[in-house]
Amino acid sequence: MTQTFPLPEDLTPDTALAALEAAGDPEKSVGMASYHKATRRYLGTAMPQLNALVKEWRDRLTLDQRLALAAGLWDTDVHEARIAAAKLLAQARMRPSDEHAWQLIQSWVPQFDGWAVADHAASSGGRRIMADLSRLHTLEDWTTSDHLWSKRAALVMTLPLALLNHPNSEQLAARERVLAWMADYTTDQRWFIQKAVAWWLRDLSGHDAARCRMFLAEHGSKMKPFAHKDAARKLPGTA
Repeated sequence: MTQTFPLPEDLTPDTALAALEAAGDPEKSVGMASYHKATRRYLGTAMPQLNALVKEWRDRLTLDQRLALAAGLWDTDVHEARIAAAKLLAQARMRPSDEHAWQLIQSWVPQFDGWAVADHAASSGGRRIMADLSRLHTLEDWTTSDHLWSKRAALVMTLPLALLNHPNSEQLAARERVLAWMADYTTDQRWFIQKAVAWWLRDLSGHDAARCRMFLAEHGSKMKPFAHKDAARKLPGTA
């Protein structure tokens, strides 16, 4: 990705990282490192402060500048900086094109090594999927990946499809495509995969309960009990 416009001198990856660190809590960072386990630096920055900083940066920067700042923050390999990088791209519509944002998010996926950063990046990726459903072809390659977090990202990025109340024909076909992937995912017994399947189905149950019930009837026996229970817990009539 080529940086089209230079970043302001007071808002480079270094100055943005310094702002995140100034809002952090060193004592909290110790607990975060223990909880998340991924070996990187943690600042202990609370999400409200991080969100406020990201909003300020997004309001100031052009799309090209946001892409450059996001790439730079991600490359620091600092926990909160990577989350901020993902949030800089959390926008439903990008004009004139979101292709560079999509390419950047794809480049991050092989580096995922834990749920927190991965889920923020996947949330931004989901907006790029909904902007162009042909990008499901890329995600389909991840469904057979040996990399746990790439495989999981294929489901987390497609969660917006589960939340549609009135999908059009293209969206409905895309939803069915993901459900076909999930039929294979049910045989993968890893906790984070089972949890992702349950998450997708639980979201679907609030918008198409009948389709959720059909999936569970056909494939639920292959799921771990906790995942089956979690997937069904919001279905109408479920105790």
